[in-house]
Amino acid sequence: MGNMISLVTGGCGFIGSHMVDRLLAEGHTVRVIDNFTTGRPGNLDHQKGNGNLKVYQMDIRDKGEIAPVFKGVDYVFHLAALADIVPSIQKPWEYYSSNVLGTYHVVECAREAGIRKLVYAASSSCYGIPDEFPTKETAEIRPQYPYALTKRLGEETVLHWGQVYGLPVVTLRLFNVYGTRSRTSGTYGAVFGVFLAQKLAGKPFTVVGTGEQTRDFTYVTDVADAFYMAALSEATNETFNVGSGGTYSVNRLCELLGGETVHIPKRPGEPDCTFADTEKIEKSLGWRAKVTLEEGVAKILANIDYWREAPVWTPDSIGEATSDWFKYLGKQ
Repeated sequence: MGNMISLVTGGCGFIGSHMVDRLLAEGHTVRVIDNFTTGRPGNLDHQKGNGNLKVYQMDIRDKGEIAPVFKGVDYVFHLAALADIVPSIQKPWEYYSSNVLGTYHVVECAREAGIRKLVYAASSSCYGIPDEFPTKETAEIRPQYPYALTKRLGEETVLHWGQVYGLPVVTLRLFNVYGTRSRTSGTYGAVFGVFLAQKLAGKPFTVVGTGEQTRDFTYVTDVADAFYMAALSEATNETFNVGSGGTYSVNRLCELLGGETVHIPKRPGEPDCTFADTEKIEKSLGWRAKVTLEEGVAKILANIDYWREAPVWTPDSIGEATSDWFKYLGKQ
């Protein structure tokens, strides 16, 4: 696969930077588009001086700006997006413009450039609170908050461009991705970032509800594998779940991380379980997760210093940060 040119939108972000590592390791020339809203240039510091990597500080909301970067590209990995639940409730236009309009610009630029394949990072949050576990790709779509909706609308856009314009696309519905370089932005978000900063500060882990709820924690390098295999596969206009093959309680995670816990109220619109049915991707692409939760947590703990600058959340500050969550989603 020499001399392939790959473009990663959001390539300085958590999953994006691991995707860049994977592509460079495979001998690809890699271009990155990132506006550094949540992505950190430092996530690619270890690749500094690599002549096969070029980073463009640009915003996917500006089609004219990003279009030239698509010229001559073989594969597009579209990971640029705004994440987190509460800010999506507070600033819906930011999410719409990035995750929906931005995705429209990316697929249009990809189409105009005549690329070989576009792989989109879709979200398992599109399933809302599913009726069955493990959850299949055919499960009903019912987003519970604007982040989930905008990621779903992005996915629909990508698949529609596949259907109407023949753009070769695959969408991957990611379940609870974790790993080194996971986001430490100022907003209250993914459980790992919250817990790791608390651990460093010697504070108890803020466990939502009983902690018996389970999540399909999927390690980031396994996710990068899935993107790579999807890009090189014959699959087009397909959607695949990407999950670990298991589901683990938040209490188990606390056990592995080691520390005291404190409980905070259960939240509306959150499922008690996320658990991907991965049969389709295993059969079609031969992909399955390799990293166990125990191994993944060990890798993170070995790199825990990364989270030293992250905000340390307390039950009070979480209560404040999530008040809009209860205000808007509690009525449903």
